[in-house]
Amino acid sequence: MRKTTRQPVEIARRIVVDPRVRFGQPVIKGTRVPVSVLLDELAAGSAFESIANEYSVTQEDIRAAIRFAAQR
Repeated sequence: MRKTTRQPVEIARRIVVDPRVRFGQPVIKGTRVPVSVLLDELAAGSAFESIANEYSVTQEDIRAAIRFAAQR
């Protein structure tokens, strides 16, 4: 029987999907922070700096999440 290895797949700059992390949701590379959480925070009016501090991501990670959502 052939064993398949599931590696994280970078689907956009700084955004990965790994079936072993957050049930395969898109997350910020190197974290377990879902893109959807960052977008929800932005929609609620949170500032970039506040989100970055709370979730230990960079402001560029947040911008990547916005770009990813815009492309979808």
